[in-house]
Amino acid sequence: MKHVLTALALSTIAPAAMAIEDAAEPVATAPRPLVTIVTAADPQTQLMALVLTAASVRQGAQAHVMLCGPAGDIALRDAPASATDGQAPRGASPQGRLQSLMADHGVTVEVCAIYLPGLGADASVLLDGVTPASPDAMAARLMAPDAAVLTF
Repeated sequence: MKHVLTALALSTIAPAAMAIEDAAEPVATAPRPLVTIVTAADPQTQLMALVLTAASVRQGAQAHVMLCGPAGDIALRDAPASATDGQAPRGASPQGRLQSLMADHGVTVEVCAIYLPGLGADASVLLDGVTPASPDAMAARLMAPDAAVLTF
């Protein structure tokens, strides 16, 4: 009788234990959205914003970058030296890091909706792949419940 009860207990516990073990397996989750907004004029701050965005992407974030004000200059085809000059310690530039984010990681980059009108220019002055932002679409990204927002 003792063996029957032990066998009965094991037959009841084993499937439950296997179900718990199956539930503990990692479940694929959607990447966490990250919105990086850069407005700073300082090239070191611009570069650090993009370095942190790249690090977040490598850790699984799905990033979107919006440049506004002086930081919009990073996205210009004919960008000022502050956007293209290398920074210590590795000689990276804000524009170079931005282009790497787009080319290597598929990051979407936009300039704020008022940047080009303020510049008196159209989208032809922007790097390939950079577009003006839609305020409604950007607001939706910012308000997404699981979004992380970095501002520089």
